[in-house]
Amino acid sequence: MTILLTGAAGFIGMHVAEALVARGEKVIGIDSLTPYYDLRLKHARRDRLLAQPNFSFSEVNIADRMAIAELFTQNREIAQIIHLAAQPGVRHSLIDPYSYIEANVMGHLVMLEAARSLPRLQHFLYASSSSVYGGNRNLPYREDDRVDHPISLYAATKRADELISEAYGHIFGLPQTGLRFFTVYGPWGRPDMAPWLFADAILSGRPIALYDGGRLKRDFTFVADIVSGVLGALDRPPAENKPRLLNIGNHRSVEVRRFVAVLEESLGRKAIIRDAPRPVTDVAETFADIGAIQALCGFEPKTPIEEGVPRFAAWFRGWRGA
Repeated sequence: MTILLTGAAGFIGMHVAEALVARGEKVIGIDSLTPYYDLRLKHARRDRLLAQPNFSFSEVNIADRMAIAELFTQNREIAQIIHLAAQPGVRHSLIDPYSYIEANVMGHLVMLEAARSLPRLQHFLYASSSSVYGGNRNLPYREDDRVDHPISLYAATKRADELISEAYGHIFGLPQTGLRFFTVYGPWGRPDMAPWLFADAILSGRPIALYDGGRLKRDFTFVADIVSGVLGALDRPPAENKPRLLNIGNHRSVEVRRFVAVLEESLGRKAIIRDAPRPVTDVAETFADIGAIQALCGFEPKTPIEEGVPRFAAWFRGWRGA
């Protein structure tokens, strides 16, 4: 089967591509390789994938209608799409809001328009985010919670994607699944995310800011567990006209200061901690109800932070040294 994967040089994208190739799929990977963070990391992920059989790569911007249309014309055999490409980062949306609309809203629309031209399309699976829950105080977050009060532009763009997909499912019968990811971490992670920022600061002897004394809680989810859920959902497309949304997380809410303590132990260094007020774009806690994805495909996260953080730390030391 031929699968198109957007954001292939991204953190989750690389891991998903490796898993697909390992089970014998043909993967067409695309990524625009934007310099939002160090391109050496994106290039290293891409090169790692290019060493795999049945993987090809094109540098394409998902918001480029002509380029995407040409790609789809040349690959009419695509049967499934995993759309992970996006402009990430909650706080960066305060600095460059236009890039979020272009990549996350226009890019999503372009991908849907191209997808409905495919004669063999079985499933369009795309990345949403736990950020859509905004200031919701009901825990754990459930897919049927109201999500009409985003507290960041990033969250608003991801909710817009969900609504656009709902419309395309109703009008065109596109079988779609949106996955609301919860705080993914692990080897090959992103430099703008807390695990990387904390690890780099600890090893460099710089202070790290813990908001509200580190009492914020996050549903930290190890990337290998995420991949199993992505593939499980991919293999079970919904009925036409019935797009679905699924939480994909660890179903364990952990205080950030506990995460930092495990990271300190894994790196063999103590952190220099500075207390800071919580930014307006951050919520106090994220916690996923994963009952729906468990019922769909038996998704069961198996990696606690006591196991996942040391694996991330070992990789990070190697990457930093290199």
